[in-house]
Amino acid sequence: MEPQRRLRRLASVPPLLVLFAGAASGQAPPEAAPGNSAIPSIASSLGVVGNLGGFRDRLDAKGISFSLTYTGEVLANVSGGLRRGAIYQGLLDAQLDVDFDKLTGVPGLAFHAGFYQIHGRGLSRNNIGNLLTMSGIEALPTARLNELWLEQTLLDGKMAVRVGQLAAGSEFLVSPTAALFVNGTFGWPAVTGTNLPGGGAAYPFATPGARFRVEPQQGLSLLAAIFNGDPSGGGGGEPQYTNEHSLRFPLRNAPMLMGEIAWAYNQDKDATGLPGTVKLGGWYHFGTFADQRIGTDGLSLADPASNGEARRHRGNGGIYAVVDQMLHRESGGLELTAFSRLAINPSDRNQIGFYVDGGLTLKGPITGRPDDIAGISFGYARISAQARDFDRDARSFGGSGPIRSSEALIELTYLARIVPGWTMQPDLQYVIRPGGRIAEPRGPAGRAVRNAVAVGLRSTVRY
Repeated sequence: MEPQRRLRRLASVPPLLVLFAGAASGQAPPEAAPGNSAIPSIASSLGVVGNLGGFRDRLDAKGISFSLTYTGEVLANVSGGLRRGAIYQGLLDAQLDVDFDKLTGVPGLAFHAGFYQIHGRGLSRNNIGNLLTMSGIEALPTARLNELWLEQTLLDGKMAVRVGQLAAGSEFLVSPTAALFVNGTFGWPAVTGTNLPGGGAAYPFATPGARFRVEPQQGLSLLAAIFNGDPSGGGGGEPQYTNEHSLRFPLRNAPMLMGEIAWAYNQDKDATGLPGTVKLGGWYHFGTFADQRIGTDGLSLADPASNGEARRHRGNGGIYAVVDQMLHRESGGLELTAFSRLAINPSDRNQIGFYVDGGLTLKGPITGRPDDIAGISFGYARISAQARDFDRDARSFGGSGPIRSSEALIELTYLARIVPGWTMQPDLQYVIRPGGRIAEPRGPAGRAVRNAVAVGLRSTVRY
């Protein structure tokens, strides 16, 4: 019996255990990721201009800080996929943070706001048709509000409550090691991006919610959150057009719970072992989800006699694990680190039933360039058993399309720091069975889209 079939009970009964946990690891988000405020700023290389004549220092003294990050990239599909071709896409990410302790004397209170300006065309949507989106900044062009929240910390920072417009993808399912890679699945993975309404509360969306974090002891952290379950607000159509500027603030959709627990070990400088983090988490959505194969009349949706209305399932859920582990470290700065993530979802109501990714990063691979990082990674998303059975049914009723199985990805990348705050990143990706093995729209009947090879160059500047 497949693991995702065993999770049907998880989807039919609200799992209170989902709330047991969750950890914001406190580790830095990806250098090119939206909303990153932890990386260096190019302002340090611009002299008095970078500090705006001391204006930024004066704002910092009052607890006000801001950043502008621009990520631009050229990606080209050179083989396979839906069609060959190159695209340019870019993201301007503006962030504002206020520490009210410094500004007004209210201890532990903080404010955050983020805004996006997204432009260009996505390679996955236009050229490849794959599930593991080729770039973490790929989205439909628009200006969009990102996160907008207030957070109150208590007990010397060991407890925090955050309320407002939140992005689950900024704290849950995060691997700081995976953050190096260009492909979007190494941020918010394809398993949640595909299975959740509107793709879930992750880039380019944020959604109303509340998050609770507690650190009962050093190294142990727990996170629990409730989100509006559809950041697009629902209503059908393209989700990114339905809530084009993220200004709808939907509250009437069925909610989603997420929880995660993390244990970070060997984090102190005097630790004898190498540092690592282990996370276990899960999510539960209270909405209704369409069956991947069976209609309300009990017939296969591929059966010409079917009424075409999918059976509805109340609730949906999943569990996951994330591991980051440093494998080797030298005094000269060389660091070898590995990561892996695994997720399982019920087969009957999800397109992806099983997901796993992993990879290696090497920091300081070239002598004299200690901040450069090289990496190799893979991702694998298996089409759920129920969705595969639908394809088999379609074949048995005279269809000629391929039977979907899984999609896999291999990525090679190198992040080169030009100056603090500016990086360049050449990238190579190989997509195996795009879309899980979908039909070629312009080819002979029954032929699947061919494996794709994509190359690209990303540039990121943060001010």
